[in-house]
Amino acid sequence: MSTETQAKADHDAPGPGDRLVRVGAVVFFVGALATLVTVAPLFLHTAPFPSFAYLVCMLMGVGFLIAGAGVLRSIADQRRRART
Repeated sequence: MSTETQAKADHDAPGPGDRLVRVGAVVFFVGALATLVTVAPLFLHTAPFPSFAYLVCMLMGVGFLIAGAGVLRSIADQRRRART
């Protein structure tokens, strides 16, 4: 394997925090969708959803924290590699 091919393979390989960022994005978008669904009855003048639906909206914040943890983990790994 040539050096260019190896460098490209290393660059394309997922880093330690990449999976956390992807999972965080999915959880965030599920929470965002839940927020849109729970706010819709307010504009449509229908009966509001039960309290559980509003708790699902909290997934936006949870997803943001998961993605942030992935970014911090990626930063830590890059710093560790730069030191060596």
